[in-house]
Amino acid sequence: MKRAILAGLLLAAAPLTTLSGQNARTQDWGATFSETDGGHRLGNPDAATKLITFISYSCPHCANFELQSDAPLRLNYIQTGQASLEVRHVIRNPLDLAAVLTTECGPESKFWGNHRTMLRAQERWLQVAIEATPAQTQRWTTGTVGARMRAIASDLDFYELMEPRGYSSVQLDQCLTDEAAARAVAERARADNTRWEIPGTPSFAINGAMVAGVHDWANLQRSLTAAGQ
Repeated sequence: MKRAILAGLLLAAAPLTTLSGQNARTQDWGATFSETDGGHRLGNPDAATKLITFISYSCPHCANFELQSDAPLRLNYIQTGQASLEVRHVIRNPLDLAAVLTTECGPESKFWGNHRTMLRAQERWLQVAIEATPAQTQRWTTGTVGARMRAIASDLDFYELMEPRGYSSVQLDQCLTDEAAARAVAERARADNTRWEIPGTPSFAINGAMVAGVHDWANLQRSLTAAGQ
């Protein structure tokens, strides 16, 4: 019954200067980040291989992808400047929206750490969502956007999760109750789905083209290798 409740929720639902030549090869592009018009980019903005990942924070396969891909993707592709990584958010349910407002809270320099933190803690907070009471799920879907987002963040312990990242409850409340930001996140997700026809999460695009039938790191790595040849 509780899984059915969660299933219902799932249905509700400034760039740095670019270096070139030898400098580009020795630059640690893993410390280079920027906000794009639709997401967040890590690495060389002029990389030959441009990877976009479409991620839902409530998607277990996305959390698995983060664990499997983080080290090899950063070390072998991003830090060397061969590839850039852009994260774009997929909003499948209210949990996703609350998670995005949480990870995007604060300056762009905080996003990538917030992103990894949210995905790596997913197993814990998603289980809480699965076991939520009807009263909790009602709070997540009724009232103002801000009230719903704060209820989700409170019930799933996002406040405690982000405290080691340097966030106070007041700071998170400001982000979670920002209805303009919530609308912008939802609009970006809708626009991405219209443009890319995202088949599921995680999904990937390389150099402007969706990678068909690939939803895991092992197969994506083969696609990245082929793109770099």
